[in-house]
Amino acid sequence: MAALLPAEWIKNWEKGGKSEFVQLCRALSENKNHDVGFRDIQQALYELAYHVVRGNLKHDQASNVLGDVIEFREDMPSILADVFCILDIETSCLEEKNKRDHFTQLVLACLYLVSDTVLKERLDPETLESLGLIKQSQQFNQKSVKIKTKLFYKQQKFNLLREENEGYAKLIAELGQDLSGNITSDLILENIKSLIGCFNLDPNRVLDIILEVYECRPEYDDFFVPLIESYMYMCEPQTLCHILGFKFKFYQDPSGETPSSLYRVAAVLLQHNLIDLEDLYVHLLPGDNAIIEEHKREIVEAKQIVRKLTMVVLSSEKTEEKEKEKEKEEEKTEKPPDNQKLGLLEALLKIGDWHHAQSIMDQMPPFYSTSHKPIAIALCQLVHVTIEPLYRRVGVPKGAKGSPISSLPNKRAPKQAESFEELRKEVFNMLCYLGPHLSHDPILFAKVVRLGKAFMKEFQSDGSKQEDKEKMETLFSCLLSITDQVLLPSLSLMDCNACMSEELWGMFKTFPYQYRYRLYGQWKNETYNSHPLLVKVKAQTIDRAKYIMKRLTKENVKPSGRQIGKLSHSNPTILFDYILSQIQKYDNLITPVVDSLKYLTSLNYDVLAYCIIEALANPEKERMKHDDTTISSWLQSLASFCGAVFRKYPIELAGLLQYVANQLKAGKSFDLLILKEVVQKMAGIEITEEMTMEQLEAMTGGEQLKAEGGYFGQIRNTKKSSQRLKDALLDHDLALPLCLLMAQQRNGVVFQEGGEKHLKLVGKLYDQCHDTLVQFGGFLASNLSTEDYIKRVPSIDVLCNEFHTPHDAAFFLSRPMYAHHISSKYDELKKAEKGNKQQHKVHKYITSCELVMAPVHEAVISLHLPKVWDDISPQFYATFWSLTMYDLAVPHSSYDREVNKLKVQMKAIDDNQEMPPNKKKKEKERCTALQDKLLEEEKKQLEHVQRVLQRLKLEKDNWLLAKSTKNETITKFLQLCIFPRCIFSAIDAVYCAHFVELVHQQKTPNFSTLLCYDRVFSDIIYTVASCTENEASRYGRFLCCMLETVTRWHSDRVIYEKECGNYPGFLTILRATGFDGGNKADQLDYENFRHVVHKWHYKLTKASVHCLETGEYTHIRNILIVLTKILPWYPKVLNLGQALERRVHKICQEEKEKRPDLYALAMGYSGQLKSRKPFMIPENEFHHKDPPARNAVPATVQNGPGGAGMPTSLTINTVRLEEGTTEETADKLKEKSQGVVKVINKTVNATPKVTTSNGNSASNSKIIKEKDDKEKSGKEKDKEKKDKTPAATPEMKALGKDGKDKPKEERANKEEKAREIKEKTPKSDKEKEKVKKEEKASKEEKSKTVVTIIESKSTAEKEREKEPSRERDLAKEMKSKENAKGGEKVPVAGSLKSPVPRSETSESEREQKRRKVDTHSSPSHSSTVKDNLNELKESSAKHYINHTTPTLSKSKEREVEKKDLDKSRERSREREKKDEKDRKDRKRDHSNSDREVPQDSTKRRKEENGTTGSSKHSKSESPSDSPRLNEKEKEKNKSKSSGKEKGDSIKAEKMEKSSSGSKKESRHDKEKAEKKEKRDSTGGKEEKKHHKSSDKHR
Repeated sequence: MAALLPAEWIKNWEKGGKSEFVQLCRALSENKNHDVGFRDIQQALYELAYHVVRGNLKHDQASNVLGDVIEFREDMPSILADVFCILDIETSCLEEKNKRDHFTQLVLACLYLVSDTVLKERLDPETLESLGLIKQSQQFNQKSVKIKTKLFYKQQKFNLLREENEGYAKLIAELGQDLSGNITSDLILENIKSLIGCFNLDPNRVLDIILEVYECRPEYDDFFVPLIESYMYMCEPQTLCHILGFKFKFYQDPSGETPSSLYRVAAVLLQHNLIDLEDLYVHLLPGDNAIIEEHKREIVEAKQIVRKLTMVVLSSEKTEEKEKEKEKEEEKTEKPPDNQKLGLLEALLKIGDWHHAQSIMDQMPPFYSTSHKPIAIALCQLVHVTIEPLYRRVGVPKGAKGSPISSLPNKRAPKQAESFEELRKEVFNMLCYLGPHLSHDPILFAKVVRLGKAFMKEFQSDGSKQEDKEKMETLFSCLLSITDQVLLPSLSLMDCNACMSEELWGMFKTFPYQYRYRLYGQWKNETYNSHPLLVKVKAQTIDRAKYIMKRLTKENVKPSGRQIGKLSHSNPTILFDYILSQIQKYDNLITPVVDSLKYLTSLNYDVLAYCIIEALANPEKERMKHDDTTISSWLQSLASFCGAVFRKYPIELAGLLQYVANQLKAGKSFDLLILKEVVQKMAGIEITEEMTMEQLEAMTGGEQLKAEGGYFGQIRNTKKSSQRLKDALLDHDLALPLCLLMAQQRNGVVFQEGGEKHLKLVGKLYDQCHDTLVQFGGFLASNLSTEDYIKRVPSIDVLCNEFHTPHDAAFFLSRPMYAHHISSKYDELKKAEKGNKQQHKVHKYITSCELVMAPVHEAVISLHLPKVWDDISPQFYATFWSLTMYDLAVPHSSYDREVNKLKVQMKAIDDNQEMPPNKKKKEKERCTALQDKLLEEEKKQLEHVQRVLQRLKLEKDNWLLAKSTKNETITKFLQLCIFPRCIFSAIDAVYCAHFVELVHQQKTPNFSTLLCYDRVFSDIIYTVASCTENEASRYGRFLCCMLETVTRWHSDRVIYEKECGNYPGFLTILRATGFDGGNKADQLDYENFRHVVHKWHYKLTKASVHCLETGEYTHIRNILIVLTKILPWYPKVLNLGQALERRVHKICQEEKEKRPDLYALAMGYSGQLKSRKPFMIPENEFHHKDPPARNAVPATVQNGPGGAGMPTSLTINTVRLEEGTTEETADKLKEKSQGVVKVINKTVNATPKVTTSNGNSASNSKIIKEKDDKEKSGKEKDKEKKDKTPAATPEMKALGKDGKDKPKEERANKEEKAREIKEKTPKSDKEKEKVKKEEKASKEEKSKTVVTIIESKSTAEKEREKEPSRERDLAKEMKSKENAKGGEKVPVAGSLKSPVPRSETSESEREQKRRKVDTHSSPSHSSTVKDNLNELKESSAKHYINHTTPTLSKSKEREVEKKDLDKSRERSREREKKDEKDRKDRKRDHSNSDREVPQDSTKRRKEENGTTGSSKHSKSESPSDSPRLNEKEKEKNKSKSSGKEKGDSIKAEKMEKSSSGSKKESRHDKEKAEKKEKRDSTGGKEEKKHHKSSDKHR
């Protein structure tokens, strides 16, 4: 036979031999002749192996190639094994040992290709031993011999030949006889032994027959068990188990069914420990692995069902799906093989062998066994039996009998529970194995729940020992576990059993809500995933819920509601979760859903509350819309649903309220929306900024009027729901904490929450927080009894100082308490004495007020610094904060309106023919009753208001102490009372305006009504800018009511004379100019009052225009809101109205695309403004304008800011006003670390025009004159500037006697200013003559009022209209300064503005500061401010004490001034030439100087760092100026030295402060002039542009 492997292949194995061999093998294995191919392959493999044995080829090379070849045929491993077998025989005969070694190595290398068993068959034992496949060849041989002998030669024994059938017949007769007599198992056993011996019976078969008979006679346990037990002593222990196993095996055919009798026998034998469970368990089918596989399959199937339900199936796919499902169902109908393990388990449970049953259950997946109904029912039955005695004792409801359950006859069954402790040991364990399948036995479910109820009753009754308490705690936690693992899942699997749900609620309501919600959470999120059945139920519930929700409308609420109810009895969590998700998407579902929930059980309502809270707390949901400025609609929908559902149904509120409180604690205020809705719906208390004035008026009446006329919707039947809300708050002590948290959170919104948020959103959240506080406080006030209120709300000082509640909120919370308290005290006093006279009543009322308010007066003292109480008394402060609109006025018109409405209603009822008579009667009775209630309420309020007014009349003299100045008093009143309260609520805004009027009408001493109104209207920019949207609306209401009063006085001389004519609030001081004139107080006459009102209107316009021009969102929005609110009374003057209209129109154009909300506001206002145009009047009709007179003009009103100088003889103590401003600016200075450039210098930069000494640089009443003046040249302007100086002098003289009212500081300041102006302004000869003339005129006019130069006013007026472009630059500059100086606020003039004079600027600063203090300042802050002021005064006194001396008498003053005038004239001549060019430039260079200032300011600030605090007025001097200035200072000191000795040091200090500032201003002007010279050539073109733009503006 030719060789198949040529030698060349072996030599060139790696190069080509290997591949050749592989190809050969492939060809051979593909050979169609099977036998030939087989032999050839054998040969090829043999040759390859032989080359390895000879050493021509390495064994690993061979094994590699064999690995490649092995796959070519299925029998290749066998062929290879044959080859090895032949080689094994051949090599074992050879003498060369190395060949044998090569063979062994080859076989070892190929072990992975041929299995061990094949090799063991074919190779020699010695070879196997050398390969390591067997241990010892000798033993291997012996073993194989034994096996062969046993298989082929051993003979089987059979007893059948010797056994006799008669024996078996006798045995069966023996076992089957009647056992009722005296026959015992021992007797029978003896007979059985005899039969075995006599008839040669096989003992194992006898045992088998005993078991068979026992199966047929199960009732004779007591006989058979001892018999088998005794019999077993004769057998091997395993025999019984094997025989039983053999019986079970017999039934394991696919068609076989194991009889229950066999299970029972096995169970009884197990219970009596005659066999071991482990031994029997292995004989039973199916195996544990199969059970686990089946369980997994069930889970997968359940998930698939869920997936199908959630998938959207297209119609074409539906038919295919249905066909597949049918096939599957057919497969399923084939009967599954018998599960013997479960059969045994059932038998064990039936006989009460819990121990072994538990062992079997533990071998299986959780709840697998009980998911089979027979087992679940058997276990339920066992539980029934076990709990019977305890249930009979504590669980049976009154009146119910129930069918008793007999105990098991089996002594080894679990012990019946007599106590809760025993219940825990056994029954709870059984229930845990039952799990959700308790649903098969609703009766047992009810029993367990009733036992739980009975336990809770015992648990909650105190008085047990410590040990018992611990046991009870353990029991309680076990009960919660049972509820979680068994009761709730079982409820899910029950078929809509409402009774079970109610039964369960009976137990649940005894749990605190925290436990209940925890259980619901587990039920909803965990339980449904724990079992395939529950997974399916969840999917079906969602599917059904979708079906119902799709069809739910307002029309079919009832049928849909019933379906929802049905579905909710078993699976409320899943259903509500879906319903809530729909509500969050579609808010129009809220009403139908709320109506459809009326068929729920109590448990379901509680679950609904939990689901709502869970939905609210969902961390994955964003609470803001994508624009980050509005609250998400899902949250708004949920909140709205909350309110509606909690109002309509008796759901427990505690959890929801606690959730809101927790969110507030965490500093999150979004969820206040929920509280707001709940209170609104449940208590009928609405908070809205859109109230009409009629509604607001109704809100100032009694409760009945509020309900009828105060709200938008008629909210009826809130009595029950508000009672529920109140109870929830009181039971869980949440009333006060919620209030305090909200009050604190208002600032939290701004300072903590608002960090990264949009300003608009921060405002919204602040408003929401504030509104909810007001609403919630209102609810508590109207629903809590006096005792409850007083018990819960601490005193005002504790609220503010310990709980850090803002003062406005603290008084808001305390106010109802005071009112309740006073009324109850008043009632007590009335009962005590029966005197019925009105005076007696008033006296008692005042007594009760004093009793209640005295401690409050004490308490409020700690709220502010002692300095505050110098001006206003604690009594006044407390009175202001404790009263409400209800106390001040009766809304008669509102009462009349509501009564008339009811009359109309009654008439309509009479006319209605369709209404049935009994309904008519009812409706009429209701209307009549309401009408009577309203009239009664009106009468009651009228009496109350009269009593309050009497009380105020008595109190008023002690209200305002005014130990400092009237001005300071007004400041404190506005800062601490009016401003914080007027933005608190709409009613408070109205109250504040009424209160001011009331204080005026009461003729309160030391209260200047004029000054108060002036301060309110003068500069509203800062107030408006610092408001939120709703606050702006309330501030607008306040201004509207204030304007209403002012307009009423302005409209008619008769009214003015009657209401203001001789009231102390309108008392003003006339300045006399003569040497002996003196000052006399006088009333402001009607015409001058009209001038003042015009000034106020002008001020409002100026502020409004400024806000509209800032471009800031908040400024524009707020001023538009305010303007809309004050529209009925402002603007009244045509030109002011037109100015506003232009600005608003501009806003409309600019904001149309950018900020649509501003555009909408502006458009709304613009439309309303146009409709008001016909009611506007020209200025000359609004106030009488005097013809321009030069010499004899009444002194201008000295009421400070911005003086729109009216020719009135009024001075509203500017002194105080200015004193206030200097104080405030001083405080500011101290707060900054560097010396800050004084605000006034900024205005000087913008316009080097000099203001008059009293700060009134312009007059509105000189508009005709202005038009002529507009053409004046720059020189004439300069003349006018100079002309102002002598005009100021006579007034300076008048100042002397005004010492009481005016602080020296101010006098000095003004005097100094006048001097500086004289020094600074160079004069030509003509101008000198003019000055002399002016001086003469002033001397002649001694007894007349102070002269004010009309030209100065007209210039100012002209400047005001002329410089819009300059103003804009100024605004920009100020912004940059503001940034540079760490946000120091600088008042920026509007575009109708005059360059801001000193007093106005500082007033606006003060206004801003007051704003700050009102909103955020704490007492400690204000105290530091006051301290700083004192330090500042001292330091300034030390620095400048050399330069100034007090002015004492008029004559001396005049002398000093004359000398100064002469000196200044001389100096001015010298400098005239140099400065002439300057003056021309100055007019044009405003805009340039504006631009330059920011660059210079930093340099100046650096220089100022060296100076003390008082350098706030100064700018750095240029070195060239300083020597000259020092000379001037010396000269002045000489001229003043005569007065120095008489002046006391305090006056010197005060004057010092002001003089230093004004001097430095003059230096700064010089410095500016020089800089302008340098820049003259470059600046020309730009100046021209500026003039053009300003002309256009005019």
